[in-house]
Amino acid sequence: MIETLVKGKGPIVDHEKLDVYHIAIEFVILSDAIIEHIPLRREYLSDQLQRAALSISLNIAEGAGEYAIDEKVRFYRMAKRSATECAGILDVCQKLQLLDEQKYIKGRDLIVRIVSILVKMALAEKLIGKGQAEARARAEARDCSFERSLIFIIVY
Repeated sequence: MIETLVKGKGPIVDHEKLDVYHIAIEFVILSDAIIEHIPLRREYLSDQLQRAALSISLNIAEGAGEYAIDEKVRFYRMAKRSATECAGILDVCQKLQLLDEQKYIKGRDLIVRIVSILVKMALAEKLIGKGQAEARARAEARDCSFERSLIFIIVY
């Protein structure tokens, strides 16, 4: 999937390597099709869906480009929140009979996939970050012990 979406673009950016980003773009396209059929008197739903759908992919992209683990996780969590907001909007649209069952099911499927991947990504990043912090702490403890040993040897 990734190769076909970035083929011919040259070097790819970090977020383009993520399947979840491409799924989020697929949801933006679906939400655009849904919005086309929402009547003007329900424009508040169109606006909210459009903003929240776009926010998913933009936060994934921003998080993928971030080096600081806490910031990366924060962007993935914001993308997840936008995805669950979209799920709520889809529910409202479905209850108001503003979208057909096929689009509702497809939208929910994409959202569930996005949310589950983002949760796993955020947890994995936190574990990696925790592992790096623990490794750094162990290294600092070793360095500190080594320096104390040297000081002890030099003084005595």
